[in-house]
Amino acid sequence: MYQNIFDSHAHYNGKDFEDRDELLPRLFDSGVCGIIDVAASMRSTRRTVELSARYPKVYSAIGVHPDSTKEMTDADYDTLRELAKRPKVVAIGEIGFDFHWDASDRDTQREHFERQLCLARELDLPVIIHSRDAAQETYDLLEKYRPRGVVHCYSGSAEMAEEIVKLGMYIGFTGVVTFKNAKKAVKAAAAVPMDRLLIETDCPYMAPEPTRGVRCDSSMLVHTGGKLAQIKGVEPQELFDQTCRNACELFGISL
Repeated sequence: MYQNIFDSHAHYNGKDFEDRDELLPRLFDSGVCGIIDVAASMRSTRRTVELSARYPKVYSAIGVHPDSTKEMTDADYDTLRELAKRPKVVAIGEIGFDFHWDASDRDTQREHFERQLCLARELDLPVIIHSRDAAQETYDLLEKYRPRGVVHCYSGSAEMAEEIVKLGMYIGFTGVVTFKNAKKAVKAAAAVPMDRLLIETDCPYMAPEPTRGVRCDSSMLVHTGGKLAQIKGVEPQELFDQTCRNACELFGISL
């Protein structure tokens, strides 16, 4: 059994995991050493803080996904500041751009992406970045604000990944890297140095091969990590050890 499997991006706070109180203990008994549970709205921000308070190996990222930024108010920023005082809140996220769905208009997405980047700087917290169909726009703001953090569920080019790493950021890969048509993701993963690499589920989404099509959970990182280890030419345990160290360094966690 592999050890030191750190899931740097999960959504156990949502309705897809009504069985979380039975599932999470099993995961921690099967090599999973830590989980960043990530918010996408103010409602899920409150839920993830509650979840991390119940489980020693679960940590919280608080913030509002671009799809939900149309609902944000000034008072929400005061709430985020207050919740950030909780000891297991380790990041602001997930924040960013989503130009695929455009559920919030792009000016609103930009406004709250920038405001949350500023909030992360104010609170001295890393960020978890969502970027879909907005690679250059995302890079431009990362270059402007120079946050610590990770671009999660990376879907851009190898060349852009190299530029993001030069800014000091980490790159997170999901089960997508195992898909048969994932040539772009494989090239990007090959371009990211081991000390800037994170693994994640984005569960309940993105289940890797050979479990594709079912609800994803952190146990499935054995497949994602195995594929990334193959790409990097290392043993899977070395990959898990390194990505665990990377997550702990980025999020300020001592296991």
